[in-house]
Amino acid sequence: MSNQIKKTFNFYCDESCHLESDIHHYMLISYVSSAYNQVQIHHKNIRELMEKHNFYAEIKWSNISKSQYAFYADLIDYFFATDLKFRCIVVDKEQVDNEKYSQDFDTFYYKMYYQLLYHQMDMRYAYNIYLDIKDTLSGLKIRKLREVLQVEYSAIRNLQNIRSHESLLMQLTDVIMGAISYHLNFDEKRVIAKTRLIKKIQDHSNLTLTKSTPKKLDKFNLFFIDLN
Repeated sequence: MSNQIKKTFNFYCDESCHLESDIHHYMLISYVSSAYNQVQIHHKNIRELMEKHNFYAEIKWSNISKSQYAFYADLIDYFFATDLKFRCIVVDKEQVDNEKYSQDFDTFYYKMYYQLLYHQMDMRYAYNIYLDIKDTLSGLKIRKLREVLQVEYSAIRNLQNIRSHESLLMQLTDVIMGAISYHLNFDEKRVIAKTRLIKKIQDHSNLTLTKSTPKKLDKFNLFFIDLN
């Protein structure tokens, strides 16, 4: 067996509207990925953008306002100008039929993580998977994902929780995913800065953000999963 070190990628995963009983129509699970040896470079470049705009808060979709638009616009420009990649699974929760498959919503949730991660992995490489800590159940979630993803037999080198403030790339996942969720789930789009940012993403990607992209499109990959 070769002792050559495998090329490694980091995936920074987050989710939106993922609770079974919330009022939102679409559930999203996403990641931003980076080559491991590029992570610190991306962090440095994003920090420079923050300094340029005197932005010192956590980067977060829910906090976007008119006064912050210029920074977030530059952040989106930066994503599309680099080798960073984004992937998102979108689920119409009205299609979820757990009774049909004798499962609960938690089991369905983990299956969606499997869909998110494995269908874009190349088994020649290694992966570090980071999930945003949401609540006291995050530790249980990691243990369950280890089982579902069969980590010990896979290309996943590391699977762990981190807090979003620890990673600017995790925060970037929140912004891009938040834009898609806002576009899909909120009919009344009252925050002009957010609608402008969605338009910028659409223009960069040449996508409507309302349907699946071809599987081979790996820079900005969307999968609207059909459960019918």
